[in-house]
Amino acid sequence: MNLPYEWRVGWRYTRASRSARRNGFISCITGVSVLGITLGVAALIIVLSVMNGFQKEVRDRMLSVVAHVELYDANGEGLADWHTLATQAKQNPAVIGAAPFVPAQALIARGEDMRGAMVRGIIPSEEATVTPLAASMQDTFARLQSGQWGVVIGHEMARVMGVTVGDPLTVVAPSGQVTPAGVVPRLKQVTVVGVFNAGHYEYDSGLVLMHADDAARLFRTGGPTGVQLKLKDAQDARRVAAELAESLGADVIVRDWTHTNRTWFDAVQVEKRMMFIILTLIVAVAAFNLVSTLVMTVTDKRADIAILRTLGASPRSIMGIFMVQGALSGVMGTLGGLGLGLLVAFNIDVIVPAIEQALGVHFLPGSIYLISKMPSDPQWADITPIALISLVLSLAATLYPSWRASRVQPAEALRYE
Repeated sequence: MNLPYEWRVGWRYTRASRSARRNGFISCITGVSVLGITLGVAALIIVLSVMNGFQKEVRDRMLSVVAHVELYDANGEGLADWHTLATQAKQNPAVIGAAPFVPAQALIARGEDMRGAMVRGIIPSEEATVTPLAASMQDTFARLQSGQWGVVIGHEMARVMGVTVGDPLTVVAPSGQVTPAGVVPRLKQVTVVGVFNAGHYEYDSGLVLMHADDAARLFRTGGPTGVQLKLKDAQDARRVAAELAESLGADVIVRDWTHTNRTWFDAVQVEKRMMFIILTLIVAVAAFNLVSTLVMTVTDKRADIAILRTLGASPRSIMGIFMVQGALSGVMGTLGGLGLGLLVAFNIDVIVPAIEQALGVHFLPGSIYLISKMPSDPQWADITPIALISLVLSLAATLYPSWRASRVQPAEALRYE
């Protein structure tokens, strides 16, 4: 294949023949620049993949407890017929499960210990269709019988309160009865019938599950006040929630899991964005190291440039030669970074344990962190922008040296040759 001579000369300059010591030095500087781009791109891919892995791990644990979409009455009242609302929601092909619930907040007391908690009234047989936690603990959730006033609590709450299965707790409802002496809160003694471990501290330490009928009587809602929905894909929650809000009308409030956990969701996005910017600066520094490399090459090749000009090469061709050299260095660095980054990202679950065993340390000890392994989830939505930015920065770094090469005057360059 006959490539334009600009490409062939640019590739030769990239290799920088080692027949002369000076060319060998320039080749070494070029290699350092390429290595810098490679390490910068690889670091960016690895860090974002690990952040995606942690995000996925936390999200999966969160979604094992909460539903993808929740429906409420716009007036805050109980639903007279939750089956009708669930049937209407299931007309959307993305909805595959529905269950009623009674969300509330209360104080959980045992002796002098007291802590706030989210109370969720559920129907165990229906709850298994919307949350993986209920599906995996059907025997435990089946102990929640209407009128028995049993509760299932998180293992962290059980540890802090010092209770096990069979021990009593007191639920203090926020709204009470008005008496001549003032407002008296409603108290109800319940029995712990089960303990769950979702692996998410917020729910393990602050969620109490009880039967929907008991919750409706305790909080005087008259029945379920909302419907939980399970979707085919949790990532479509925002889109499906918007479609349901339009189809169900203004009488129903629709909330998806990204809305109810907005603080965490937004914090993760900000962290990823800031980390992307910081590591992109590392790639930019490595890419602009090409400027010094190309300037040195232009200085070294002034005689060659002058000869090419006398043979009829235009300034545009000269500029193209050095842009090809810089672009090839950027492409090699980017491809090397992609290969190294993906290799580490896809095998980090093997690499990290090997390093821990070799050094005798644990980066994420299970006694401190809920997630004790290093997860990784490479996504092309992150990798593609990394590669494009690296290539663009490398190309931008070639503009000034290439323009300077095109301005070399043959007579001046050959005066002392």
